[in-house]
Amino acid sequence: MTRFITHFESAIDGTVFPADQLQTWHAKRPLWSRYDLDQIRQAVTPEIIASRPANMWRYRELLPIGDEIEPISLDEAMTPMVNCPRFARSLNLQHVFVKDESRLATCSFKARGLSLALTMARHFGVRRVAMASNGNAGGAMAIYAARGDMDAFVLVPKNTPITNIAECVQSGAVIYYGNGLIDECGRLIREGHDRKLWFDISTMKEPYRLEGKKTMGLELAEQFQWELPDVILYPTGGGTALIAMWKAFQELRELGWLKSSKMPRMISVQSTGCPPLVLAYEKGERFVTRFENTQTIASGLRVPQGIGDFMVLDAVRESCGMVIAADESQLFAWQKMLASHEGVMVCPETSTCIGALVELAGRGEIKSTDKVVIFNTAAGQKYMDYFRPDLPELDLSQFDWATVESRLKRPAYDF
Repeated sequence: MTRFITHFESAIDGTVFPADQLQTWHAKRPLWSRYDLDQIRQAVTPEIIASRPANMWRYRELLPIGDEIEPISLDEAMTPMVNCPRFARSLNLQHVFVKDESRLATCSFKARGLSLALTMARHFGVRRVAMASNGNAGGAMAIYAARGDMDAFVLVPKNTPITNIAECVQSGAVIYYGNGLIDECGRLIREGHDRKLWFDISTMKEPYRLEGKKTMGLELAEQFQWELPDVILYPTGGGTALIAMWKAFQELRELGWLKSSKMPRMISVQSTGCPPLVLAYEKGERFVTRFENTQTIASGLRVPQGIGDFMVLDAVRESCGMVIAADESQLFAWQKMLASHEGVMVCPETSTCIGALVELAGRGEIKSTDKVVIFNTAAGQKYMDYFRPDLPELDLSQFDWATVESRLKRPAYDF
């Protein structure tokens, strides 16, 4: 195999950059990776891919690495597509699936992007990487940097979940709290990049992380036998993965691997605590205005203004999808709704998608026969900083069985 990447292309003005050099953003906007799809079509087929190990590297032809570059990997296995029939029936739907990214290393979808981004950075001679992060990305970067014998520097807002802080500290990264939001942290990381202290690997600041996340869409297509679902709900902060999946679907369609040309409706979901994309979508605008009062327990959605905003909105509109906000006050309730029906413990970010699905199904905007996929981007257990259940206390010295029995829903046995 050879590398099939041909060049990079500015998403804002089309400027072309070579593929054999380390690349960052252009005009403060992201780059697209472009491939020779004709050569890929001749080199590999879905049948060949199916014979390979079940991890993200089975799609190497559609990634920048080819066979020449050894990945920094923790065996990023294909994540399951969990059928949720009881939950679906509760909404009068027939087909609801959760693509559970919490099964990856670091219990988050961030493993995909950071594994590839650090692989390419190391290939081009980088030895120290840095990013601004709301949590999972910083933890994943620190862990993959340790795996690849690279140094890591992370700047996080003060309300970042403690689990993510622990990931950074325990894997040897240099980490600091910042008294601002992620875009303010990102400005300082960029200054350090310009001072050549490190390579800035923050969201959409380089093109490789997006390609790693593209494997989410490639896996989804393969798991559905190269037919895409009708609707995808995705929790959106910076939006890298939504953009990446839409790119993956377009490449698969051009390769001729899809059984149908029909594309899914991409539904981007945010919280009412931070809805800049929603506001821009409703106004018919292509770029967001910075949202100043960001308040959400879904740390990955605390993005007041993403540099890939126009790419998210373009994908949503091209797919006849939408951007919708879910009620911040109901995130734990929706998390419980899915967990109690199916045993799937999603993160607060994905809880927004549960709320959006409840609303859209109730309004008839998602049909009962639609095949719906929700992406769970991280393990719900990583966010217990905010969980404060109101539980009754039992006196163990005078155990009250009546109190216990009053909380039980049905008989213990069917016989």
